[in-house]
Amino acid sequence: MTHFEQLRQKRAEILAIADKYGATNLRIFGSVSRGDDRPDSDIDILIDQENAWSLFDHVAMMQDLEDLLERKVDLATADALRPGFKERILQDAIAL
Repeated sequence: MTHFEQLRQKRAEILAIADKYGATNLRIFGSVSRGDDRPDSDIDILIDQENAWSLFDHVAMMQDLEDLLERKVDLATADALRPGFKERILQDAIAL
């Protein structure tokens, strides 16, 4: 089973965590979305935020997702993406 298939299997749990922190529109990007991830690849998730976040909220959501998925997770918002990479990342992103 691929990492993306595992994410789809745990979709409801992932979305519950996102809801807890006010994150919406979760999209997978990076190696997992391209299908060239390795067993040790992290999971890159692009999110929209409903409310202002503190650093604590960001870290807490990442930790909750890492505990669920048993893998390193990186969270990003479209606004935080570097301009040179933003277009490609948005093109590769797959809705969860």
